[in-house]
Amino acid sequence: MDVKIEERVKKYWTQRSHDFGTVRKNELRNEMGQRWLHEIERFLPERRKLDILDVGTGVGFFAVLLAEQGHRVEGIDLTPAMLEEARILAKQRNLDITFREMDAQNLDYPNDSFDVVISRNLTWTLPDPDSAYAEWFRVLKPDGVLLNFDADYASHVRSHSIQNRKVAPDSPYGHVGMTDVLQKENDDITLSMDIGKSRPAWDAQLLRRTGFVKCQTDTHVGQRLLGELDLTAAPMFGIVAQK
Repeated sequence: MDVKIEERVKKYWTQRSHDFGTVRKNELRNEMGQRWLHEIERFLPERRKLDILDVGTGVGFFAVLLAEQGHRVEGIDLTPAMLEEARILAKQRNLDITFREMDAQNLDYPNDSFDVVISRNLTWTLPDPDSAYAEWFRVLKPDGVLLNFDADYASHVRSHSIQNRKVAPDSPYGHVGMTDVLQKENDDITLSMDIGKSRPAWDAQLLRRTGFVKCQTDTHVGQRLLGELDLTAAPMFGIVAQK
Protein backbone atom coordinates (compact mmCIF):
# COMPACT_ATOMS: atom_id res chain seq x y z
CA MET A 1 0.00 0.00 0.00
CA ASP A 2 1.18 3.52 -0.78
CA VAL A 3 2.70 4.93 2.43
CA LYS A 4 0.71 8.17 2.26
CA ILE A 5 -2.67 6.50 1.85
CA GLU A 6 -1.74 3.83 4.40
CA GLU A 7 -1.08 6.50 7.05
CA ARG A 8 -4.26 8.31 6.08
CA VAL A 9 -6.28 5.10 6.45
CA LYS A 10 -4.68 4.34 9.82
CA LYS A 11 -5.43 7.86 11.06
CA TYR A 12 -9.06 7.65 9.95
CA TRP A 13 -9.67 4.27 11.58
CA THR A 14 -7.83 5.34 14.71
CA GLN A 15 -10.33 8.18 15.03
CA ARG A 16 -13.24 5.81 14.36
CA SER A 17 -12.02 2.86 16.45
CA HIS A 18 -13.97 3.51 19.66
CA ASP A 19 -17.27 4.24 17.91
CA PHE A 20 -16.71 1.25 15.66
CA GLY A 21 -16.20 -0.87 18.75
CA THR A 22 -19.64 0.30 19.91
CA VAL A 23 -21.12 -0.65 16.53
CA ARG A 24 -19.84 -4.21 16.71
CA LYS A 25 -21.03 -4.61 20.30
CA ASN A 26 -24.45 -3.45 19.10
CA GLU A 27 -24.25 -5.99 16.28
CA LEU A 28 -23.35 -8.83 18.64
CA ARG A 29 -26.30 -7.93 20.88
CA ASN A 30 -28.63 -7.47 17.93
CA GLU A 31 -30.29 -10.32 16.03
CA MET A 32 -28.01 -9.35 13.16
CA GLY A 33 -25.17 -11.10 14.97
CA GLN A 34 -27.10 -14.36 14.88
CA ARG A 35 -27.91 -13.86 11.22
CA TRP A 36 -24.20 -13.49 10.52
CA LEU A 37 -23.41 -16.66 12.45
CA HIS A 38 -26.06 -18.63 10.59
CA GLU A 39 -24.75 -17.35 7.24
CA ILE A 40 -21.14 -18.22 8.03
CA GLU A 41 -21.82 -21.66 9.52
CA ARG A 42 -23.47 -22.79 6.27
CA PHE A 43 -20.04 -22.81 4.63
CA LEU A 44 -17.66 -23.91 7.38
CA PRO A 45 -15.86 -27.25 7.00
CA GLU A 46 -17.58 -30.00 8.95
CA ARG A 47 -15.10 -30.22 11.78
CA ARG A 48 -15.86 -29.39 15.38
CA LYS A 49 -12.93 -27.06 16.05
CA LEU A 50 -11.44 -25.01 13.23
CA ASP A 51 -8.37 -22.81 12.84
CA ILE A 52 -9.71 -19.52 11.50
CA LEU A 53 -7.98 -16.35 10.34
CA ASP A 54 -10.06 -13.15 10.44
CA VAL A 55 -8.34 -10.81 7.96
CA GLY A 56 -9.01 -7.11 8.52
CA THR A 57 -10.62 -8.01 11.83
CA GLY A 58 -11.16 -4.38 12.85
CA VAL A 59 -12.59 -4.48 16.35
CA GLY A 60 -12.91 -8.26 16.22
CA PHE A 61 -16.54 -8.97 15.33
CA PHE A 62 -15.98 -12.15 13.31
CA ALA A 63 -13.19 -13.27 15.64
CA VAL A 64 -15.45 -12.99 18.68
CA LEU A 65 -18.48 -14.50 16.94
CA LEU A 66 -16.51 -17.59 15.87
CA ALA A 67 -14.41 -17.98 19.03
CA GLU A 68 -17.65 -18.15 21.00
CA GLN A 69 -18.48 -21.26 18.95
CA GLY A 70 -15.28 -22.93 20.18
CA HIS A 71 -13.05 -22.29 17.17
CA ARG A 72 -9.40 -21.21 17.40
CA VAL A 73 -9.33 -17.74 15.88
CA GLU A 74 -6.63 -15.19 15.08
CA GLY A 75 -7.46 -11.68 13.90
CA ILE A 76 -5.18 -9.33 11.99
CA ASP A 77 -5.53 -5.65 11.10
CA LEU A 78 -3.38 -2.73 9.97
CA THR A 79 -4.65 -0.27 12.62
CA PRO A 80 -3.37 -0.72 16.20
CA ALA A 81 -6.27 1.26 17.72
CA MET A 82 -8.79 -1.11 16.14
CA LEU A 83 -6.86 -4.10 17.46
CA GLU A 84 -6.90 -2.62 20.96
CA GLU A 85 -10.70 -2.36 20.76
CA ALA A 86 -10.78 -5.99 19.60
CA ARG A 87 -8.70 -7.10 22.59
CA ILE A 88 -11.00 -5.23 24.96
CA LEU A 89 -14.07 -6.83 23.38
CA ALA A 90 -12.55 -10.33 23.58
CA LYS A 91 -11.59 -9.79 27.24
CA GLN A 92 -15.08 -8.59 28.09
CA ARG A 93 -16.46 -11.81 26.64
CA ASN A 94 -13.79 -14.02 28.29
CA LEU A 95 -12.32 -15.18 24.99
CA ASP A 96 -8.73 -16.14 24.22
CA ILE A 97 -8.11 -14.65 20.78
CA THR A 98 -4.77 -13.61 19.29
CA PHE A 99 -4.83 -10.23 17.54
CA ARG A 100 -1.84 -9.11 15.47
CA GLU A 101 -0.94 -6.02 13.47
CA MET A 102 -0.33 -7.28 9.93
CA ASP A 103 -0.75 -6.42 6.25
CA ALA A 104 -3.49 -8.54 4.66
CA GLN A 105 -1.46 -8.61 1.43
CA ASN A 106 1.67 -10.03 3.08
CA LEU A 107 0.83 -12.54 5.80
CA ASP A 108 3.32 -13.70 8.40
CA TYR A 109 2.02 -17.29 8.55
CA PRO A 110 3.34 -20.58 7.14
CA ASN A 111 1.62 -22.30 4.24
CA ASP A 112 -1.47 -24.40 5.06
CA SER A 113 -2.09 -22.81 8.47
CA PHE A 114 -5.88 -22.28 8.55
CA ASP A 115 -9.09 -24.16 7.80
CA VAL A 116 -10.91 -20.88 7.11
CA VAL A 117 -9.95 -17.36 6.07
CA ILE A 118 -12.75 -14.85 6.58
CA SER A 119 -12.95 -11.16 5.75
CA ARG A 120 -15.48 -8.35 5.68
CA ASN A 121 -15.33 -4.93 4.01
CA LEU A 122 -11.60 -5.22 3.36
CA THR A 123 -10.80 -6.11 -0.26
CA TRP A 124 -12.24 -2.85 -1.61
CA THR A 125 -9.55 -0.98 0.38
CA LEU A 126 -6.57 -2.97 -0.88
CA PRO A 127 -4.26 -1.56 -3.57
CA ASP A 128 -3.21 -5.10 -4.54
CA PRO A 129 -6.15 -7.48 -4.03
CA ASP A 130 -4.44 -10.00 -6.35
CA SER A 131 -1.63 -10.41 -3.81
CA ALA A 132 -4.10 -10.57 -0.95
CA TYR A 133 -6.09 -13.39 -2.53
CA ALA A 134 -2.85 -15.25 -3.33
CA GLU A 135 -1.72 -14.94 0.28
CA TRP A 136 -5.07 -16.09 1.63
CA PHE A 137 -4.92 -19.10 -0.68
CA ARG A 138 -1.38 -19.86 0.49
CA VAL A 139 -2.22 -19.95 4.21
CA LEU A 140 -5.34 -22.07 3.74
CA LYS A 141 -5.06 -25.80 4.30
CA PRO A 142 -6.07 -28.12 1.43
CA ASP A 143 -9.89 -28.04 1.18
CA GLY A 144 -9.86 -24.86 3.27
CA VAL A 145 -12.54 -22.22 2.74
CA LEU A 146 -12.36 -18.50 2.02
CA LEU A 147 -15.37 -16.37 3.02
CA ASN A 148 -15.27 -12.78 1.84
CA PHE A 149 -18.02 -10.20 2.29
CA ASP A 150 -17.60 -6.84 0.57
CA ALA A 151 -19.28 -4.13 -1.52
CA ASP A 152 -18.42 -1.49 -4.11
CA TYR A 153 -18.49 1.42 -1.68
CA ALA A 154 -17.06 3.83 -4.26
CA SER A 155 -20.31 3.41 -6.21
CA HIS A 156 -22.21 4.49 -3.12
CA VAL A 157 -20.07 7.63 -2.76
CA ARG A 158 -20.41 8.48 -6.45
CA SER A 159 -24.20 8.11 -6.20
CA HIS A 160 -24.31 10.99 -3.65
CA SER A 161 -26.75 8.93 -1.60
CA ILE A 162 -27.34 10.00 2.00
CA GLN A 163 -28.50 6.52 3.03
CA ASN A 164 -27.11 5.61 6.50
CA ARG A 165 -25.23 8.92 6.80
CA LYS A 166 -26.71 9.35 10.26
CA VAL A 167 -27.64 6.38 12.46
CA ALA A 168 -28.78 5.96 16.06
CA PRO A 169 -26.17 5.29 18.82
CA ASP A 170 -27.49 1.75 19.26
CA SER A 171 -27.37 0.95 15.54
CA PRO A 172 -25.48 -2.12 14.29
CA TYR A 173 -24.35 -0.09 11.27
CA GLY A 174 -20.85 1.34 11.01
CA HIS A 175 -21.66 5.04 10.92
CA VAL A 176 -22.34 5.46 14.63
CA GLY A 177 -20.58 8.65 15.75
CA MET A 178 -19.87 9.80 12.18
CA THR A 179 -19.32 13.55 11.83
CA ASP A 180 -19.41 15.58 8.63
CA VAL A 181 -15.62 15.91 8.74
CA LEU A 182 -15.13 12.17 9.16
CA GLN A 183 -17.70 11.46 6.46
CA LYS A 184 -15.79 13.62 3.97
CA GLU A 185 -12.56 11.84 4.85
CA ASN A 186 -14.32 8.49 4.48
CA ASP A 187 -15.62 9.48 1.04
CA ASP A 188 -12.23 10.78 -0.13
CA ILE A 189 -10.43 7.62 0.99
CA THR A 190 -13.12 5.44 -0.58
CA LEU A 191 -12.78 7.10 -3.98
CA SER A 192 -8.99 6.90 -3.82
CA MET A 193 -9.26 3.15 -3.14
CA ASP A 194 -11.73 2.41 -5.96
CA ILE A 195 -10.41 -0.73 -7.65
CA GLY A 196 -12.78 -0.14 -10.58
CA LYS A 197 -13.77 -3.75 -11.24
CA SER A 198 -17.06 -5.48 -11.97
CA ARG A 199 -17.48 -7.23 -8.68
CA PRO A 200 -17.96 -9.95 -7.51
CA ALA A 201 -17.53 -11.48 -11.01
CA TRP A 202 -13.98 -10.10 -11.17
CA ASP A 203 -13.17 -11.63 -7.77
CA ALA A 204 -14.48 -15.04 -8.84
CA GLN A 205 -12.30 -15.04 -11.97
CA LEU A 206 -9.24 -14.00 -9.98
CA LEU A 207 -9.83 -16.62 -7.32
CA ARG A 208 -10.05 -19.37 -9.93
CA ARG A 209 -6.81 -18.16 -11.52
CA THR A 210 -5.24 -18.13 -8.06
CA GLY A 211 -6.02 -21.82 -7.66
CA PHE A 212 -9.36 -22.08 -5.89
CA VAL A 213 -11.31 -25.02 -7.30
CA LYS A 214 -14.76 -23.90 -6.22
CA CYS A 215 -16.09 -20.37 -6.11
CA GLN A 216 -19.63 -19.13 -5.47
CA THR A 217 -20.85 -15.53 -5.41
CA ASP A 218 -24.02 -14.18 -3.80
CA THR A 219 -25.24 -10.66 -4.54
CA HIS A 220 -28.18 -10.90 -2.14
CA VAL A 221 -26.31 -11.61 1.10
CA GLY A 222 -26.58 -7.97 2.21
CA GLN A 223 -30.36 -8.08 1.97
CA ARG A 224 -30.46 -11.17 4.19
CA LEU A 225 -27.98 -9.89 6.77
CA LEU A 226 -28.40 -6.12 6.82
CA GLY A 227 -31.96 -5.71 5.61
CA GLU A 228 -32.84 -2.06 5.04
CA LEU A 229 -29.31 -1.04 6.10
CA ASP A 230 -27.84 -2.68 2.99
CA LEU A 231 -26.72 0.13 0.69
CA THR A 232 -28.92 0.48 -2.38
CA ALA A 233 -26.03 1.82 -4.50
CA ALA A 234 -23.49 -0.67 -3.11
CA PRO A 235 -25.19 -3.87 -1.91
CA MET A 236 -23.03 -6.27 0.03
CA PHE A 237 -21.98 -9.43 -1.78
CA GLY A 238 -20.57 -12.70 -0.48
CA ILE A 239 -17.90 -14.95 -1.96
CA VAL A 240 -17.23 -18.55 -0.93
CA ALA A 241 -14.18 -20.28 -2.41
CA GLN A 242 -12.49 -23.60 -1.61
CA LYS A 243 -8.82 -24.47 -1.96
